Amino acid sequence: MANASPDLDNAEAQRQLNNNNRPISSGLWDTECTSSKLFECSRIRALADERDAVQKKTFTKWVNSHLSRVSCRIADLYNDLRDGYMLTRLLEVLSGELLPRPTRGRMRIHCLENVDKALQFLKEQRVHLENVGSHDIVDGNHRLTLGLIWTIILRFQIQVIKIETEDNRETRSAKDALLLWCQMKTAGYSEVNIQNFTTCWRDGLAFNALIHRHRPDLIEFNKLTRSNATHNLQQAFNIAEQSLGLTKLLDPEDVNTENPDEKSIITYVVSYYHYFSKMKALIVEGKRVGKVLENCVEAEKIVNRYEGLASDLLDWIEKTIAVISNQKFANSLTGVQQQLQAFTTYCTIEKPIKFQEKGNLEVLLFTIQSKLRANNQKPYVPHDGKLISDINKAWERLEKAEHERGVALRKELIRQEKLELLAQRFDHKTTMRQAWLNENQRLVSQDNFGYDLPAVEAAMKKHEAIEADIASYEDRIGVVVELAGEMEAEGYYDIRRILARKENILGQWGLLKELVVGRKARLEQNLALQKTFQDMVYMIDWMEDTQVPTGRFGCVSPLPPSLLSSSFLLPSELLSSILLFPTFSPPPFCLSNSIQFICICIALNHHRPNILDTP
Repeated sequence: MANASPDLDNAEAQRQLNNNNRPISSGLWDTECTSSKLFECSRIRALADERDAVQKKTFTKWVNSHLSRVSCRIADLYNDLRDGYMLTRLLEVLSGELLPRPTRGRMRIHCLENVDKALQFLKEQRVHLENVGSHDIVDGNHRLTLGLIWTIILRFQIQVIKIETEDNRETRSAKDALLLWCQMKTAGYSEVNIQNFTTCWRDGLAFNALIHRHRPDLIEFNKLTRSNATHNLQQAFNIAEQSLGLTKLLDPEDVNTENPDEKSIITYVVSYYHYFSKMKALIVEGKRVGKVLENCVEAEKIVNRYEGLASDLLDWIEKTIAVISNQKFANSLTGVQQQLQAFTTYCTIEKPIKFQEKGNLEVLLFTIQSKLRANNQKPYVPHDGKLISDINKAWERLEKAEHERGVALRKELIRQEKLELLAQRFDHKTTMRQAWLNENQRLVSQDNFGYDLPAVEAAMKKHEAIEADIASYEDRIGVVVELAGEMEAEGYYDIRRILARKENILGQWGLLKELVVGRKARLEQNLALQKTFQDMVYMIDWMEDTQVPTGRFGCVSPLPPSLLSSSFLLPSELLSSILLFPTFSPPPFCLSNSIQFICICIALNHHRPNILDTP
């Protein structure tokens, strides 16, 4: 909280000058009165400015002493806290907590938001902030900025000080506790009498006495004199900085003045308190503790140790149960083998160590009960489920989960091994099928049917054998498809590769069947053509034997003139007339009408050259 200054400001001075209750005088008296009031106001303002300057310097050094822990530093207390970033870092260092991340940006609204986050954190720490708003800090208000830093010092440096007196063990806090601590530590130093945090520190003996009380090897206190205040202050500040590592928040001229600033001195003295509190305390009170108390403390330590070990063991059991109860396994044989190896390592290495800790807990609990019984104290009863029986029940649940994990792992291992064997079988079969398909595609792609009818007929028989072989091979292709489907149903990890190979085999199989169908069609056409050629050869031979050819072959046609002159007959009618002619003798073998017609046309062509052109 920013404390209101006791000094009179301009408004107060003006109010006093315009006080109507005082009789209005004139002349010299009025002039002297007005001058004295103005001098008083200017003096008050000068003292206030001097005090603010000392506080600014002290608070700046104090802030930097803490910001140095996070590698930060401010140059001007009023300006460098305006964006809220350094203020946030300072509060994080002092509280050990993480504040909301400052908003990026240098605009006023960003600064207001960052400072507001810091002030909100202070409110959550039950720090009362009166008349201090984020806009005051952003605007660089000197008084309120100093007041905010002083409030932070009170909350995080002075408020934690608590001193218990040996008389009534009355608990004090804050400034009174710090003053009491200073009085206790300087007791016995005749020239040191600390009653406040202002004038009692001007001669520097109080600072030297605090250091000498805890580190007499650093200062020859008997050689110090009250008259040499500057030397005393400089010596104390230098030793504190060089030997104790305390930041030099003050300079001798800041303390050796008519009105030392109380807040600045408190800020510096509290750093002494925190430093010396961390040093090893004298074991004075420990000598007053009797054997019973020592046994109680020892028993309490053992109890704390038991509870800590029990908590750790129970936490380990619960975490282990959660881990081994997870039935999600790796989707590969190698992964499952690694999981099984890790499980075996747990069973043979990690678990035996925890089992030994479980036995040690039983021994430790027996030791606790024995010590308490020897001190006539009540037996210790573990709470929060930390009884030995509770640990045993948790251990039984662990072993049950462990058994289930082992069974599930072995089942999964068998399944993965089966899938791996299926994959190997699939790869072997697909390799053979691929080779067979390639070979048969090569065979059916060849059209070497021969150049005569016997060769083509032999090629047809061979093709029929190939067709039969391919038809019988379809079941083997189906085996590949079944293997791929089984692995896909079982979730094989490399199923994409399997399906790709299956689709490739099916594609090659479909291509082979298309090639077979096309080859058969070409072969049938070739066979029909060869048969036609054969029939023509037979007809020509018959014509030569029966002298059917006309004059172009050197023979006389046996056909009657009436047929030879029949220009109006169609080819089919002509063929029928020739076959009915009594002197015509058909060939002694079966020929198609088209072949016979062609041969007759050849015979008639000598007499009617255009017969072959008849539609």
